Amino acid sequence: MTLLFLYDDERARGFEPFALTRPCSELRAGALVIRTRWERALGAAAAGFVAGEHLVDFEETGAPGFAGDVLPAGAIVVNSRCVPALATLDRDAASWHCGGRLAAVRLAREVPRATLADGRAALDSLPAADGRRAEIGGRWLDEVWDLIRDLSPQLSEDIAALAPGLDVSPPPAHAVVLGANPALVEAGATVEPFTVFDTAAGPVLVRRGATVSAFTRVVGPCYVGEESTVAGDKIANCSIGEVSRIHGEISTTIVLGHSNKAHDGFVGHSLLGRWVNLGAGTTTSNLKNTYGTVQLWTPAGLRDTGLQFFGTAFGDHVKTGIGLRLSTGTVLGAGANVYDAMPPKAVAPFAWGGQAPYDSYDAAKFVQVAAKAMARRHITLGDKGRRQLLRAHAARWSA
Repeated sequence: MTLLFLYDDERARGFEPFALTRPCSELRAGALVIRTRWERALGAAAAGFVAGEHLVDFEETGAPGFAGDVLPAGAIVVNSRCVPALATLDRDAASWHCGGRLAAVRLAREVPRATLADGRAALDSLPAADGRRAEIGGRWLDEVWDLIRDLSPQLSEDIAALAPGLDVSPPPAHAVVLGANPALVEAGATVEPFTVFDTAAGPVLVRRGATVSAFTRVVGPCYVGEESTVAGDKIANCSIGEVSRIHGEISTTIVLGHSNKAHDGFVGHSLLGRWVNLGAGTTTSNLKNTYGTVQLWTPAGLRDTGLQFFGTAFGDHVKTGIGLRLSTGTVLGAGANVYDAMPPKAVAPFAWGGQAPYDSYDAAKFVQVAAKAMARRHITLGDKGRRQLLRAHAARWSA
């Protein structure tokens, strides 16, 4: 059986506000998380990931754990910044290349995990097995905001690739469908009356267990994940992960999963990690008054994204208070709980308060609240997960 390992290189380890609490391979690119994309493509379940040591206790349903001390001969090591197309790859190849870059390699001999510990090693420095070189379709994430830059074409491609393998049908007759692209509803999903699917700009896919409530306009390309609910207003050009609650206008946004935007308030061109909860009326700005490109805080300093539209990057477990306004290009670190006054452009992880400078969220109290929030979605925060969150708290960065 082929073993698959996903490697966060040095660049991926700077993808904040997410790298503090999860490996890059557990980010959603288009319709699926990157790890799932590689598993589908290579027909192998991921055996582990290699990332910063602060993620050694990372634990999440369906995700592999931190890799062991040795990556065995014959294993495939993947650069987790490569987002492969949802197509079956040449599974017997020795290396896989995407856009002129080495995306994955089969090991000729075992490699100590320590070789990759700091993220500086390139895949072409690893001992590669002899064999075919395969060219694959896909995209690269050179920056975290590339997830938004490429969202629309990625969703269109993904829905076209996923739909043939699912039990899907058009929306029921009581829904209105506009446009020439397909609107597809998987068996087990619910579409209420007085809903509109606008597919003029791209397809729509609603997965099993999901609900599209009355008076919702779903604008493609759009993906609504398993057990999620989109409830009223316009949901446009979004990838909504599993078990999420979305209400109010949301556009060109990725919701990783298990997150709540259950009230009014506009969210545009934004990234929501897992277990995010947006208070009623939380609103993002995604366009500068000058119509210029948006700058974003990164661990390497303020960077120009080259994008005219970008809203907010919400790290895992972020909570916002009611009526919070967020300026264009805001970064909220994992575990931050902010309310009242508009926050600065970058808020450190586990910040707490109504205005800057913020207090730090007590670590024990944070873990207690996180466990309660997860239990509401029938997920237990185990001992390993608790240790991981405490590690993240200890490793938090300053904005």
